[in-house]
Amino acid sequence: MKRSAPCALRVFDLSFTLSGLLLLAPFWLARGLLALIRSGRLFERTPLLGRDRRPFAQLAFAGAGPGRELALLFNLLRGDLALVGPRPLSVTEAATLPAADRRFSVRPGLFSLYRLQQRTGIAYDTESELDHRLIEQLSVRSNLGLMLRSVVAGLMGGGAALPIPPQLDFFGVPIVNTTMDEAVDWIAARAVSTPTAATEHDGKFLLAFVNPDCLNIAYRHAPYRRILQQAARVLPDGIGIKIGCRMRGLGLAANVNGTDLFPRLCQRAAQDGFSLFLLGARPGIAELVAENMRQRYPGLTIAGVHHGYFGSDEEAAIVARINDSGAAVLLVAFGVPRQELWLAAHHATLTPPVRMGVGGLFDFYSGRIPRAPLWLREIGLEWVWRLLQEPGRMWRRYLLGNPLFLYRVWQQTRQEGKTRE
Repeated sequence: MKRSAPCALRVFDLSFTLSGLLLLAPFWLARGLLALIRSGRLFERTPLLGRDRRPFAQLAFAGAGPGRELALLFNLLRGDLALVGPRPLSVTEAATLPAADRRFSVRPGLFSLYRLQQRTGIAYDTESELDHRLIEQLSVRSNLGLMLRSVVAGLMGGGAALPIPPQLDFFGVPIVNTTMDEAVDWIAARAVSTPTAATEHDGKFLLAFVNPDCLNIAYRHAPYRRILQQAARVLPDGIGIKIGCRMRGLGLAANVNGTDLFPRLCQRAAQDGFSLFLLGARPGIAELVAENMRQRYPGLTIAGVHHGYFGSDEEAAIVARINDSGAAVLLVAFGVPRQELWLAAHHATLTPPVRMGVGGLFDFYSGRIPRAPLWLREIGLEWVWRLLQEPGRMWRRYLLGNPLFLYRVWQQTRQEGKTRE
C-alpha cells in the first residue's frame, strides 16, 4: 500500500488525539488529580528517542494503578509519538542500530506491526524487519486498520506481560514453550545427527503439534495422550493455547504451529543440506507440495512423497521406501491422532531421525485449500476462516471443541489452586 504524506498522517494523529482528549477528559483529569494527591507530582517520565533520534520524555501519570497510559495523549499532541509507528527505543537500544536505520525516519508509535503480531504469537520475523515493512505501508487507511486489529488482538491474545515458563502442562501433556526460530534450530540439529542430539531418544525424535482440538482428543484418548507424553517435543499451535495460558496466568512464547514452521524448515533444509519425505493427504497433493517448495527454495531436497490412502498390507513397503530415501525429516499428514499413532507404531523401524505429524499442512502448500489472510491470523481468528471453508467438518471442532477446551482448562486451573491450598 502506498504511504501517505507525513502531513496527512499528522492530521490523522491530531484528529484522533484531540477527540480522545475531549471524550476522555473526565478520566484523565481524575487520574491526574489522583497522581497529585498520592505522589505530589503529575507525571512520571521515561527518556526515549523519537524521530531523527531526538530525545523526548514518554509520559505516564504518576503512581501505580489503572489509567497511567492516558498521559500518552499529551505525547501524541506534542508530536513526540504517532499513533502508528515503530516502538520508541531507549538510548541503549538505539545504540545497537545503524545510524541511518529507517525506523528513525518516522515518529515512533503507540501501535506497531511487531506489537500486533506479538500479541497473538506470530511475530516470527525480527522487530527490525517488521518495522521496516510497517514504514513502507504507513497511510491513514492502513494505520486505522492496524489499530483496529491491535484492539482485537489485545482481546484475543492479551496485552499484559505474563511469566513465560519453559514448559506448559495441559491435561498431563507437556508442551515446550519456545519460539519459532528455536524450534527450527532444534529440528535442524537433530536432522543432521549431531553427536549430542543422537544420544537423546536413541537418535529418533517424534515432534508433535497440539491445538485445543488435539488436547481435547488427548483428554479422552489414553494411547494418544501417552504418545504425546513420551514424544521428544510437543509444540503449541493456535490462539486457543494462548488463551488457555492466560487463564492459568502464564505467557506463551509463540504460536509455533506446523503451517508456519514448514516453510522455515524447508529454507533451513536447503541451507543445511538435509532432506524431507512427505507422507499423507490425497493422491497428488504431496507431489504438488514438493514441486511448490522446490521452486520456492532452490536447493531443497524432497527425498520422496507418498499419499496417505494405503492399506495395512502396503505399510512395510512404504516404510522401506521412506528409509531408502535417506530423508532426515519425515512429515506425516494423516490427521490427529492417526498420524501420531502410526508414527509410534513404526517408531523402531523408521530411520529418519526426526518425524512429525503435520495434520492438514499439505493441503495449504499444495494450493488445494487457501490459507487465511494475514490480517485474520494477526487477530487470532484463523479458525473462523477454516470454519467457513469446511463448516460440515469443522463446526464441532470449533463451536463445541473450543469452549470445551477452555472449560477443561478452567477445571485444571481450579484443581491446581485447591492443591496449592
